[in-house]
Amino acid sequence: MGFRCGIVGLPNVGKSTLFNALTETQAAQAANYPFCTIEPNVGNVGVPDPRLDQLAAIAGSQKIIPTQLGFVDIAGLVRGASKGEGLGNQFLGNIREVDAIVHVLRCFENDDIQHVDNRVDPISDAETVETELMLADLDSLEKRVAAAQKKANSGDKDSKVLVSVLGQALELLRDGKPARLTVPKDEDEARVFKQAQLLTAKPVLYVCNVEEESAATGNSFSAKVFEKAKAEGATAVIVSAAIEADLVGMPAEERVEFLSELGLKETGLARIIRAGYELLGLLTFFTVGPKEARAWTVSAGSKAPQAAGEIHTDFERGFIRAETIAFDDYISLNGESGARDAGKLRQEGKEYVVKDGDVLHFKFNV
Repeated sequence: MGFRCGIVGLPNVGKSTLFNALTETQAAQAANYPFCTIEPNVGNVGVPDPRLDQLAAIAGSQKIIPTQLGFVDIAGLVRGASKGEGLGNQFLGNIREVDAIVHVLRCFENDDIQHVDNRVDPISDAETVETELMLADLDSLEKRVAAAQKKANSGDKDSKVLVSVLGQALELLRDGKPARLTVPKDEDEARVFKQAQLLTAKPVLYVCNVEEESAATGNSFSAKVFEKAKAEGATAVIVSAAIEADLVGMPAEERVEFLSELGLKETGLARIIRAGYELLGLLTFFTVGPKEARAWTVSAGSKAPQAAGEIHTDFERGFIRAETIAFDDYISLNGESGARDAGKLRQEGKEYVVKDGDVLHFKFNV
């Protein structure tokens, strides 16, 4: 299924520069003034996965198709966004459409790049954005919970569920805590909570945008962000948007050498993807054949029919079974024939829970 991450932050923290680098485009105008990104730019990138190349080499696949990760570059937010200040209403509306928030924080000093508050303080920046999101959620929930409470008092079951779970979220927000700390007690509450599309319910990945010299080890600014993320149970990564921009268009061999000289083993994109997968609880399965080797993304815990549905709805509707080979077995036994001969090709039914790296072939009948 892939997933869509909204890149957010205050103006001039490096959002658009990072977006351009990650999507290897110049779709977003990276300029040194607030609100240079007015419409949300959307870019999809192939998720790098060396396993896919290994599978394709063994199967002799003509095409290699990675799974996709979507990035949405959203206009910079300022204080008062929840009341419509700056591009607030548009900003908040665009965030509702993404699966996770990639919160870019400025963790570098540079007198040539203006900061909206004329100082570098990533913790304060993070709190500014989160406060606006919480205020918007508060405004949304106070009216909704109050209306539902009246119906709940008269015995309406659906309203009772809504009051129970969204009331919990409302109390958290009133205490200055994000709605993502809400714990639904059953499937009905989980469904209602998800449908509420609360801004602070979305998982957050903090991206510390550091200067080139700190890309490998971080700096005092990024250290504070990591402390904040740990306290919240969130995730943080260190990236230098400037380095990522330099990598655009660079041949693969030169990239490796360039990164090595900086003490880096991988690109910022790879770190963001891995962190994003972990944040959203995603995993990858593969389909492999002579025509193509392809990666697909599903949520952890997905069963075989759901995975089949990622390829085509008919596969899920008419699911019979899934021929399954673990990635390590496929590689060590040199493909499907070797795995079959060794008894490592399994026939799995509707209750099979897909594992990361599974090579799957679906049997279906519609």
